[in-house]
Amino acid sequence: MSAPRTYKYYEFVMAAFVTILICSNLIGPAKIAQIETPWLTALHPDWNVLVFGAGVLFFPISYVFGDILTEVYGYQRARRVIWAGFAGLAFASIMAYIVVALPPAPFWNHQAAYEIAFGSTWRIALASMFAYFCGEFVNSFVLAKMKVWTEGRNFGGRAVASTIAGEGVDSLLFYPLAFYGAGIIPDDKLPMVMVAQFVTKVGVEIVFLPLTYRIVAALKRAENEDHYDRDTNFTPFSLKA
Repeated sequence: MSAPRTYKYYEFVMAAFVTILICSNLIGPAKIAQIETPWLTALHPDWNVLVFGAGVLFFPISYVFGDILTEVYGYQRARRVIWAGFAGLAFASIMAYIVVALPPAPFWNHQAAYEIAFGSTWRIALASMFAYFCGEFVNSFVLAKMKVWTEGRNFGGRAVASTIAGEGVDSLLFYPLAFYGAGIIPDDKLPMVMVAQFVTKVGVEIVFLPLTYRIVAALKRAENEDHYDRDTNFTPFSLKA
């Protein structure tokens, strides 16, 4: 039995993926930002401002790293990283809940601010983890399948298409599960927020494409790897590489 293949940079890409995922889910969502978008009023009269969670500017970078992992190392190794990200996100959510719930010392006057920053409800935390899990696997699956179908051509088109699929699933699951009927975001504003987040996420992917191209090309050369998932078992419920 041959020894498993080892790589020089796989663990670094995994660490970057998990770090970005946890930071974008813990730091970004606490702040709701808005920018004026008068050009969208042609689509809807109420869309003169764009409201979004600040984390949306950074969360899509995890999809960029998901594309890099699948393109270079293949679906099965990307699957291990997705599970590592899920475990890290679950631990961060549990830790935040416990730390927020601990009774503050009488002289510490920042509990309210801490609760705003890190006190996500279990509904939001679970919705985030479920949407992440489904969206990342859809992203990786679509990219892996399209790579085989296109015989490795047009990475940029495949990366954007897989992000549209993955981010679409993520947005469609997260916002209704987290916010519908909760009174945090008015129900009639949810479609606008979902569309805004989806468009922004895909836009971030497109902005990063030139850099993604270079990273993918450099990793393929350095690792001497360009994996094709022709005989892959695409079940998400495995850690086999």
